[in-house]
Amino acid sequence: MGATQSTTETFEREPVEVTERITADGSSRWPVEPGRYRLIAARACPWANRAVIVRRLLGLEPVISMGIAGPLHDERSWRFHLDPDNRDPVLGIEYLGEAYRKADPDYAAGITVPAMVEIASGRVVTNDYAQLTLDFSSQWRAFHRAGAPDLYPDAHRGEIDEINEQVFHDVNNGVYKAGFAKGQAAYEKAYQALFERLDALSERLASRRYLVGDTITEADIRLWVTLVRFDAAYHGHFACNRHKLTEMPVLWAYARDLFQTPGFGDTIDFAQIKQHYYGVHTEINPTGIVPVGPEVTNWLTPHGREQLGGHPFGDGTPPGPPPVGEAVPPLGA
Repeated sequence: MGATQSTTETFEREPVEVTERITADGSSRWPVEPGRYRLIAARACPWANRAVIVRRLLGLEPVISMGIAGPLHDERSWRFHLDPDNRDPVLGIEYLGEAYRKADPDYAAGITVPAMVEIASGRVVTNDYAQLTLDFSSQWRAFHRAGAPDLYPDAHRGEIDEINEQVFHDVNNGVYKAGFAKGQAAYEKAYQALFERLDALSERLASRRYLVGDTITEADIRLWVTLVRFDAAYHGHFACNRHKLTEMPVLWAYARDLFQTPGFGDTIDFAQIKQHYYGVHTEINPTGIVPVGPEVTNWLTPHGREQLGGHPFGDGTPPGPPPVGEAVPPLGA
């Protein structure tokens, strides 16, 4: 996603503007169809990271291709500066905004990732990050890999939705509310809500391996994408500095457990994460200096969470290695 700001003291995230859905039942004008759409993501962005993880876990890589916007962008939007000729090799565009304006020549709202783009027309179909991963689980079910997990099981949807709502306001968006606050009171309110929620999550996860049930669900994915960026970006850059993740024993072990689970850590590029936050948010970091630290190889240390039981993929199996061209650099590279 791209951070959007209000003119008040409190950070307010603009709503997504392209909220059509890709469905299997004919309820929208965009049908589920292998090879028709391209997921545009960015390694830096937590909101896009959610879609990348779900696509990996469900094995949708053969039917939904993926383009990666680089960590740096300007007022013209996310750009493909890591690709040859600075253009997405499938869509042929330099800036993601070009695909938004293919959908609406007068589009003036946020140009965000993740976005699903129809390849033939080059137009954005949806940037509804909250609904997108749920639709990967439900609407694209016919194309899930054998052994794909159920990330949004019917029996637990109410509980998952409740946790997701809390995590969104206080954690996922909470770090942004702290980092982009324009006044001390707004910052302190967001800071307090963030760490109160992290404390509650620590208590919940002290006796259970995953947030809901005994398998990985959508709730774990949504929390984890913020945790994995916490020490690299939010602790220092966004002044969320009561504790580092590595100083919160339960959440640190939980985050390492998922990092070491196929489909999670193999989507993370810490260098791009830092390049984005420290290089783009010039109002917070005007020098553009990107920190060298923190140490990241500690993500591979033992976590001990297996003793809590649980089965990461339920009755299913882990995904295979990332497709050619989608692998991230090894830790410490």
